[in-house]
Parts: sequence; structure tokens; C-alpha cells
Amino acid sequence: MKLYFMPGACSLSPHIALREAGLEFEIDRVVGATKVTRSGENFLDVNPKGQVPTLRLDDGTVLTEGPAIVQYIADLAPASGLAPANGTIERYKLQSWLGYINSEFHKLFTPLFSPKASDEVKAWAREQITQRLTYLNGELSNREWLTGDRFTVADGYLFTVLGWTRPVNIDLTPYPALQAFSGRVFKRPAVQAAMKAEGLLK
Repeated sequence: MKLYFMPGACSLSPHIALREAGLEFEIDRVVGATKVTRSGENFLDVNPKGQVPTLRLDDGTVLTEGPAIVQYIADLAPASGLAPANGTIERYKLQSWLGYINSEFHKLFTPLFSPKASDEVKAWAREQITQRLTYLNGELSNREWLTGDRFTVADGYLFTVLGWTRPVNIDLTPYPALQAFSGRVFKRPAVQAAMKAEGLLK
């Protein structure tokens, strides 16, 4: 398998999942401005959407969209506990968290990274992010992980998005449960290995 990534982007989430699952894979960095990968591939030939994460399987099948990719990875290694079994209510709860992070939290950061977004749009995005942070802080105030007592792919995804608060100057000090959560995730060996591989840690 090959994971196409950009350092620190949402592709960090499946990168973490792959390492947590103990699977064999390679990574190929996409240069955003050119859409050419470090190995010399035209990324648009791999994924016409032009966005990471993208996972190419050994048979040539290409998977896109983070929530789908991380569940595929988890199902390849069920003993890892990265996702509950398909068909269980616990799996649907996991999918609910993945959907929430993807649609209600992740996308709110887009204007903050865009030079084309107006000040008004950025102010609105910050307000919405604050509301989500308050909610998430409450949810994690009485448990270690989003779905209970075990780390899952949803936690890797949330950790990835929370990491974007630093470059856009959003202070997590008012959210102690989220700070503690991020600290727990960061200490995981697979997380540090993924971050080092992407050049995010020395």
C-alpha cells in the first residue's frame, strides 16, 4: 500500500492508523503547488480530486476520503482495536465521531489557512471552532478516548485536527480535557513515528 500525504495535513490521520495497525506500507509526499509527488508521480493521475489522503492498494485500487480510509485500515487489522466490528452499535458510534470531526470540525479550518478568505469569514470560522472545542472538551472530560476506554481511528483524526490550532493561533488553554487528550495521543509510539516520518518531529 502507498499513502499519499502532505506533512501535517489530514493525511496524518491514516498515517497514524497504518502505524498503529502495524501494516506494511510506503508513503509518498505530495507537493501541493505542483501536484507532483516526491517519487515523481503526477498526483492527479492517482486521485483526480487532487487531495490527500489517498491510499493506493497493492492491486491498484485507490481509496480517498479520510474517514473511509481509516476504517479500511482498521478492518485490515481487527486485533488492533482501531475500530469496533462492522454491524455493531459501537461501530456506528465510531462512524458518528468520524462524521462529526470531518464535517463539523475539520472543514472549519479551511478559511483560516486560505489567503483568499475574508476577515469576516475567518472570524466566523473561529467562532464556530470555539463552539466545537467547548463541546469536545466536555465530551472528553470524563473519559480518555472518544468512544470510551480504547484508542480508535477517531482519536487519531481528532488529534490531527487539533494540531491545526497552533499554526492559526487558537489557544487550547481553556480546554484542559483536550490538552490532556492531545498529550495522551502524542505519547503513543505510532503517532510519534508518523510525525517523524512526515518531518513534524526531529
